[in-house]
Amino acid sequence: MSGYTEGIITLLCINAIAAMGVSLLTGFTGIFSLGHAAYMALGAYTTAILTIQHGIHWFPAILLGGGVAVIVAYLIGIPTLRLMGDYYSIASIGLGEAIRLILENWQSVTRGARGYPGIDPYTTLPVALGFFLVLALCMFNIINSRFGRACKACRDDYIAASILGFNTARIRIYSLAISAFYCGVAGALLGGFLSFIQPVMFDMMKSTELTSVVVFGGLGSLSGTILGTAVITLVTELFRPISQYRMLIYGAVLVVVMVLRPEGIMGNREFIPWIRSLVGRKKS
Repeated sequence: MSGYTEGIITLLCINAIAAMGVSLLTGFTGIFSLGHAAYMALGAYTTAILTIQHGIHWFPAILLGGGVAVIVAYLIGIPTLRLMGDYYSIASIGLGEAIRLILENWQSVTRGARGYPGIDPYTTLPVALGFFLVLALCMFNIINSRFGRACKACRDDYIAASILGFNTARIRIYSLAISAFYCGVAGALLGGFLSFIQPVMFDMMKSTELTSVVVFGGLGSLSGTILGTAVITLVTELFRPISQYRMLIYGAVLVVVMVLRPEGIMGNREFIPWIRSLVGRKKS
């Protein structure tokens, strides 16, 4: 396998980890967020500082980077998740930009807009693929667990779920914290992949890209999220030689899929049950 192919697959695994986190919050809990790139930035900078300045091994540093994202998301979620619908989406934009600006102006720690160079290239293909497989298995178990069913109940009808006895406020906060952990780990892996991070890499465009991938793949489908990430990543990379038209093609792909399949590629179905249902129909 060439180095370029390995790089694309590694980047695909990183993007898929972040998209799975956003999928839990947006697709399964029904909370649209446009600021999750900030949690990627927290994970990336925490891991970079721990590995470079404090000599901590990259594996625990990645987990600590995800932990910092969880703590910040939990503290942010307590006051902001009282907001419903579009109000939280607007608040998430402001919170994401606030975190990015703090990282950009805290020069004594983050080196500011100049970026943070010299990160060890620990994110190889086996490392990224290993994190992806473990976190994907955990996420499939989460969405099929009692907590996952509670998230879906909050998404379908927040008031009815409250009447039925679900602690909807706690469920929403926990969902945000888990999704922030996934984004924090993805940001830490991205830093090890590029060996350099900069606040501008985690702006609102990155957050919008993560949310659009989830909608593109299908709200309520983790398989669709992974498939949508693969399609968008490949489209973005394969058309890199014609960079001036790359975003045009990217937007055209999104528009075509949304017109032909408004529910996304997979809708709310998962890949394996969908295959089983197709095989059952053919047999019958």
